[in-house]
Amino acid sequence: MSVPTVAAARGEVAAPGRQSITLPAGTLHLEVLRASEPLEALCGFATRRNPKRGFLFVSRVLGKHLPVRPSRMLAVHRRLAAALEAELPGPLLFVAMAETAVGLGQGVFEAYLEATGREDALFVHSTRYRVGTGATLGFQEAHSHATDHLLHLPEDAAQRALFDRARTLVLLDDEMTTGNTLAGLSAAYAAHNPGLEQIRVATLTDWSLGAAESLEVRLPRPSRRVSLLEGRYTFEPDPAFVLPAMPRLDGSGERKDTRLRGNWGRLGQSGPVRVDVDALLAPLRDLEARQRVLVLGSGEFAHPPYRLALALEERGLDVHFQSTTRSPILPGGVIQCALEFEDNYFDRIPNYVYNLRPGDYDRVLIGYETPELPAGHDLPARLGAEPLFF
Repeated sequence: MSVPTVAAARGEVAAPGRQSITLPAGTLHLEVLRASEPLEALCGFATRRNPKRGFLFVSRVLGKHLPVRPSRMLAVHRRLAAALEAELPGPLLFVAMAETAVGLGQGVFEAYLEATGREDALFVHSTRYRVGTGATLGFQEAHSHATDHLLHLPEDAAQRALFDRARTLVLLDDEMTTGNTLAGLSAAYAAHNPGLEQIRVATLTDWSLGAAESLEVRLPRPSRRVSLLEGRYTFEPDPAFVLPAMPRLDGSGERKDTRLRGNWGRLGQSGPVRVDVDALLAPLRDLEARQRVLVLGSGEFAHPPYRLALALEERGLDVHFQSTTRSPILPGGVIQCALEFEDNYFDRIPNYVYNLRPGDYDRVLIGYETPELPAGHDLPARLGAEPLFF
């Protein structure tokens, strides 16, 4: 029997309501049923460059497509973590969805550990890249621009034991529409671990209440959902809209062990990420409090650069954070401009950064997990940015 859904905030301040958003690809009709903040404070809307789905919920608090103050992100992480019961049956396995929700998931995981003092929890995020021994659970995201997800099994013996015997699975994503991806992942994990007892789903915005079949029915164990906003949607495509050609977004499929030498979450993390801020900043010219600073994550590598941005903000700097992405979005709606460039993972596929124009910031710092950059990756030069290799 499933437990009812709840909004993550203790007080629900935003009134329910309906609205329609006109996008180049069609009209998005929304009904907000429950929210802790007004819809416009949590997300905007844009058009996917994707024939599978013509719209996109663009979070204003995620730190992915739009710049966000790190302290705002931290507050969101803590609110979602607080909505999860402190006494969930352990061990607990937190899984975040690549690429968009990797940073969110790791932030909620760390906030949950901080709030509860639990020591029987493990974090892992799905990925597009093959690393480690190659032992994985696979599943798909049907509406995504890149459908194949991999969930690597931890190589550390203690972490692998926790992964294999978790009693509670916590799934984390930025938004939920159909719930198909999370249902597929939970089914794959339940088959791997029959001892799983229950599931929690944590998202920023949950639009799945209009799905033909509720998520609870499709999940293999009793479940509960938490979010900052709940509602339902329908999308009315514009038959006159012509979608531009879809870029090639599939990687080479090669193993990335030589490219991705650190484990920032793909192979499991049992505690907070440690970032040596002073060591990272040592090669840079002095950062001054009056400077406007943007810290950019790169692709799936979002949480460590966010931690750097948060540390800089705590030191009094004027800091925003966002990340590059392989998600192609058409300018329009909340997306004002797009910069396309070659990825830094040696796949030679297009990546993007949105709503970033010359002169927006005095300093741009880009965090990379790859120890070197491909010759074709010219993002630092085009932004006048300073690369930081974690």
